[in-house]
This record gives sequence, C-alpha cells and structure tokens, in this order.
Amino acid sequence: MKPAPFTYIAASSLDQALSLKAEYGEEARFLAGGQSLIPAMNFRLARPAVLIDLNGVADLAGIDRSGGETIRVGAMTRYRAMERDQPFLKACPLFADALPHIAHPQIRNRGTIGGNLSHADPASELPAIATAMQARMKISSSRGERELEASEFFAGLLTTSLEADEMLTAIVLPTPKPRSGSCFLEVARRRGDFALAGVAAVVTLDDQGRCEGARLALCGVGDTPVDASDAAASLVGQRCTEQTIEAVAADVQKAIDPPGNVHASADYQRHIAGVLTRRALAAAHERVVHA
Repeated sequence: MKPAPFTYIAASSLDQALSLKAEYGEEARFLAGGQSLIPAMNFRLARPAVLIDLNGVADLAGIDRSGGETIRVGAMTRYRAMERDQPFLKACPLFADALPHIAHPQIRNRGTIGGNLSHADPASELPAIATAMQARMKISSSRGERELEASEFFAGLLTTSLEADEMLTAIVLPTPKPRSGSCFLEVARRRGDFALAGVAAVVTLDDQGRCEGARLALCGVGDTPVDASDAAASLVGQRCTEQTIEAVAADVQKAIDPPGNVHASADYQRHIAGVLTRRALAAAHERVVHA
C-alpha cells in the first residue's frame, strides 16, 4: 500500500505552517503523529496534495500549568508525554483513566492530542474526555485566533468546525473543582481497539455530600462524542445512591441513538452505555468520598 503522490513540506514555525495552509487550503493536511493520517493515505482514503509536517514546530508541544484554574496542552503533545506527567494526571484524572486504553504503546509514543481531536473519530476516547471536561479548543490561522468549546468543535463523523486554513493549536482544560471525582470506562473487543461504548463521568459534591454538579460524555455511540450531561443533571441536589444513578443510566439509554456496527448491535451498545454510566458515576462518587 502506497499513498498517492504528494508534496512534503517540513514547517519550522507555526507562522510558516499557517501560511502554507492558507495557501493550499483543503489540498493540504497537517502531519502530527501520523497514526491516523498515514494509514488513511496508504489506503488512498486521504489524498492530500501537500503534507505539512509539524514535528519541527517545538512551540506546539508541552503542558503548561501556570494558568492557575486551567491547564494548556499543546496540540503536538504526545500521549506518552501526558502518561508520564504525574502532576498533569493528578490534575486531570480522566486522562489517567483513558490514556492506557488508547491503542498500544507504540502508537502512544507518536500520537498527539491535537491530531486525535482534529481527526474527530467518535469512537476515540479523547473527544469524549474533552467534552466531559468542557475543554476549550484554541484555533489559529494566518487571519488570527479563536476559541471553541469542545461541544462546538466536533461537527460530525470525522468532521470538526476547523476552516480550511485553520489549525488546532492547543487545548485548554479547566482544573477540577474541589470535592470532584471522575472516572472513564469503556468496553472494547480487545485492549487497544476502539471502544464499542465508553463513558466519561465527573461528579462534584457539596459539603453535605449531595451532588453539586455532574458531567457525562460518551464515545462510540454517535457520530460525535455524545454530551449526556442533561441526563446527569437529575443528580444535582441529591445524594448519589444506587437509585438516583440508575435513573441517570436509564435516561442516557433513552437519549442516545447508537449506530451499531459489525461488532455490536445498536441495542447492545445502548445496554453497554447504561452499564458503564452506572459504574462510572458510582466510581466517580466513591473517589470523592474516599479522597
């Protein structure tokens, strides 16, 4: 398998990369880790005329915790760098749960958070994590910068709100509120496979142990990561008991419309989504109680 002919340009700066994207538009693609793009090119599913390599743009990588209430993760930050950054994992425990599920160590050595989110595979873990955490996407072009919430960034199956001349340059994650717990769970046929269904849950308790806020996002059960936080809103003001969590799981099952696939029917995905919702919410609650 070989890709169609293309022109390769190694960008040495962000300005150069954005200038090239403005020049070539839809004909150009950015090369980050290449773990999704290169296989697609080899199968001729993607046929960019120009490949703009970002691996020489050092400013696009790294984790910045100097923002106080936010953490900025550069788009070229690799999964392995996040896995090895204990302060980051402590501040963003959903990543600690989810990163080991992503493919295999060889893939995590090269793959990047920006490449993953820009690819927008709804079965991938990180779009659901970004949605659950209410991450903000920093987007740049030669025309300037803008920000989008994660829920606005994912527009459809393998589709984002990025314009032809734009690049996702950073992801801004809010640090968890006090007395918050989180959990990510998924079911896959084999370790490293995309999830048949996955759930990211965040629960915040007040001083009396009642739910003050809850966030839910699912992967693998729609054309985009599914924000199911409206279903979780019924927990607010209540204690997270088996009964109240079961009610949320039932609402999630009613709200989603899984596509089904060769490995799992839509009914099975809906069932798994309910089971994982119950387990993830219960685990997130327990992590607050026993913190």
